[in-house]
Amino acid sequence: MRWERFFDDLEDQLAAEWEAERAALESEAERLRLARVDLRARLIGLAHDAEGPVTLELADGLAVEVRIAAVGADWIAAPESEGAQRLLLAPIPAIRGIQAAHGDLLRSARPAENTDRLAERVTFALALRDLARRRVGVAVGVAAADGSGRVLTGTVDRVGADHLDLALHDAGAPRRSADVRAYRMLPLAAVAWVRIDASAGVPVV
Repeated sequence: MRWERFFDDLEDQLAAEWEAERAALESEAERLRLARVDLRARLIGLAHDAEGPVTLELADGLAVEVRIAAVGADWIAAPESEGAQRLLLAPIPAIRGIQAAHGDLLRSARPAENTDRLAERVTFALALRDLARRRVGVAVGVAAADGSGRVLTGTVDRVGADHLDLALHDAGAPRRSADVRAYRMLPLAAVAWVRIDASAGVPVV
């Protein structure tokens, strides 16, 4: 009986060691997987699986509560929380922090089941060119090197490879030459966000 108990104990110990080794391998594989996950993938996870809104902290100091609706190649589209009726477009490099519920953060780290191949090719510059084509009035948050910012309102006239031309006029007013106060050229790297009214009818990616 003692020998039978001895072998039973060895089997139990071996099974426990195998289970511990399997768990360690799975844990290491998960760490390696997470090491390859970038911010865009986490944003896609928040767009698909977040149960509540998130707060975006942007390069010009703006902190705004939104629900991420779509993720392009290098930017996000996010309606601001209920009541605002405004859509925020933000380049991913301008995001300085994201506050979200713990469960939403955990879900955003899961492997993506489906990715939108078309959205992956839509860049921030391309989205801005669509706004220019539609002559949509916008507010643009511009970030300074010291982290401060200012807001410009007007219409995007044209978009180059790494910059845009903005005709400055009052918010909500149509772009008429007589009403344009000035023209501003902005590097895209300085744009922290672009805000448009939901009434503009601009489709999300």
